[in-house]
Amino acid sequence: MTHDTTDDLHSLARTHLPADIAERWIGLLRPGLSLEHAAHSDVPSPPVVGRLGGLPALPGDVEWPEWEGHGPLSFIASVNCTALPSDALDIDLPTDGTLAFFYFDGQLDDGRSRVDPRVPESLAGARVLYIPAGVAVAEREAPEGIRPYSEVALTARMRMTAPYLWHPLVYREFASASDDHPLWDEDFREALWDIGASVHQIGGHADPDQDEVESEVAHGALGCPPWNDPRIQEEALRWVLLAQFGSDEHAGMMWGDLGTLYWLIRPEDLAERRFDRAMFTWQCS
Repeated sequence: MTHDTTDDLHSLARTHLPADIAERWIGLLRPGLSLEHAAHSDVPSPPVVGRLGGLPALPGDVEWPEWEGHGPLSFIASVNCTALPSDALDIDLPTDGTLAFFYFDGQLDDGRSRVDPRVPESLAGARVLYIPAGVAVAEREAPEGIRPYSEVALTARMRMTAPYLWHPLVYREFASASDDHPLWDEDFREALWDIGASVHQIGGHADPDQDEVESEVAHGALGCPPWNDPRIQEEALRWVLLAQFGSDEHAGMMWGDLGTLYWLIRPEDLAERRFDRAMFTWQCS
């Protein structure tokens, strides 16, 4: 948990970019927590901070999340906020309690129904539950027709994350940049790609499989105006990554073609613990 990618990203920027541009780009980096398989850690007996799959532990008065008219969601992952080193992040994550993530993964309708930020009523198909510390919980059996994913224990490693090169944040910082700007030079892009990204992550910049996920949720949050509406770029800057969970063969998770599930939230809603206001999108390559 002590190693991160800060030095790698700083070195990459200073090697491939002019000095002034490198420092401005470095200023856009954000800390994230990579969630990695505890069983594969190079640290002896790493602390477990969460898990993929298995069965969730829920309070007795909390119903299993369901998308009305479609059926119950599948349990994807849980994160123990008490164990998570959230002080390494720049978002106001709870310091205790548990976050549980659920998603309508198509088990009940053979994938016919899709959760899409452009379709507001479909967002009931992805949920984040926050269970405060001290609340009595018990493991809940999955509803009929839902096959639980294989349980995989997760540990956390701090890593610095870079924004997607076509993120509105990058465009705002480099507003006068042209297409031949050094940031979009092929050598820099390939070097950045070679550093890699987290499959599962809390906080930091999202790692999109296609285009920036922030614009996708902003487009939905604004009621799906034309894509050239300038409000989309402004709204995208108001959303931060809460969590992403990628396809994982050990858990038996496959989101499309090796895709990723993303939950985003506005910082003010996160501060108020309004996880019901989080938005969801997913992408695959």
